[in-house]
Parts: sequence; structure tokens; C-alpha cells
Amino acid sequence: MPKMKTHRGAAKRFKKTGTGKIKRSKAYASHLLSSKSPKRKRNLRKSGLVSKSEQKNISKLIPYK
Repeated sequence: MPKMKTHRGAAKRFKKTGTGKIKRSKAYASHLLSSKSPKRKRNLRKSGLVSKSEQKNISKLIPYK
């Protein structure tokens, strides 16, 4: 059986934690920032976790990470 290829786009966006959950960065943090409050922008800097329903699909894309 050949090795699976890692989806390079997903590899740049997601990381696995020590417990096997998948970390992601939050959306809406790249532009149009003047209308967003400092509190909202500060919370967008923190990482989020992928939802349980999406976790299986994304872990197939990053098998060796």
C-alpha cells in the first residue's frame, strides 16, 4: 500500500494537538479591521479548535501531522 499524500493546503492551515484534536486559526482577522472592536480583534488572534463533525475529514487530509 502506498503512502497517503498530505493535502498541502490543509497542512498550512491545521495542526494536531498532543491529544489529537485539530487546531485552526480564526476567520475574519485579515482585513476590514477598522470597524471591529479591539476586544474582537484580540479574540480573533487566539487559535480555535475544529468542530467534532469536521475533525474526521480534516484528519484524513493531514495523516502524518
